Amino acid sequence: MVIHNFRELKEKVGVSKKTTVAVVAAHDAHTLEAIFQAHKEGILDYILLGKAAEIQEISKGLGHEVKDSHIIDCQEEEQAVRKSMELIRSEEADFIQKGLLQTSALLKGVLNKEYGIGTGNLISHVALLDMESYPRLAGVTDGGMILYPNLEQKKGIVKNAVQMFTRMGYEEPKVSALCAVEVLNPKMQETVDALEIKKAAQAGELGRCIAEGPISMDLAVNKESAAIKKYDSPVCGETDIFLVPDIAAGNIMVKSLVEFAHAKMAGCVVGAQCPIALNSRSASFEEKYYSLMACAQMVNQKKE
Repeated sequence: MVIHNFRELKEKVGVSKKTTVAVVAAHDAHTLEAIFQAHKEGILDYILLGKAAEIQEISKGLGHEVKDSHIIDCQEEEQAVRKSMELIRSEEADFIQKGLLQTSALLKGVLNKEYGIGTGNLISHVALLDMESYPRLAGVTDGGMILYPNLEQKKGIVKNAVQMFTRMGYEEPKVSALCAVEVLNPKMQETVDALEIKKAAQAGELGRCIAEGPISMDLAVNKESAAIKKYDSPVCGETDIFLVPDIAAGNIMVKSLVEFAHAKMAGCVVGAQCPIALNSRSASFEEKYYSLMACAQMVNQKKE
């Protein structure tokens, strides 16, 4: 089953095996609200790591009683991060949710050589977007982690996103390596890299996918525009994964779609031993809820 939107994502996760999330620095109202909603729906169980007294106080304010057995008291961020890694490594938890802490603090633990959950592969961020104006999920990557990726890093970013979309039911995700233009220009490094990404996909180096580049945004999402410009590619109007040239482009693109197009968003880090639901500390309940759904889906498909 191909998942086209968050409604279908929720339906799919709802009939799958329940997963367990380790919530790092869980003393945060929006994070707990999302966790409790998913738990109420029978989608996941949880282990809350953080300041126990604050977690209980916030939970009661949300009208939810949390058993002490579901909380691991961690007064320091580093302690909570390290313990969450241990829960993943021991298979007591299936994935991680970032709570009220800096992203860098969590990722430092993920990549720790002693107790982390890195795999040796690149770790990257995918913003998963659900928009009424687009008939499929859109994955924008990487607008959250890697500042100015080189060609090899871009290959890793694409491989991670392809794996994510494969677990969303897409047999052959379509990738657009976005640029300001759709022709090769040696003075614009992103166009050079985009062409190499296309070649790597054709050689089977990026997983099962179809990649195009260089390609501009209008051609990636609009078949009519592509026809007018005589740009012939199967990704036109059907792009699943949008590879952006750098973090600024991705960040601006995602936030513009959320603010102007009212896109619903999920944020996930992929490439580690488990997916990580990762959002801004100011993210809404809805964004954190859908991030949980996306991670639960990836975990279930990996197990299957």
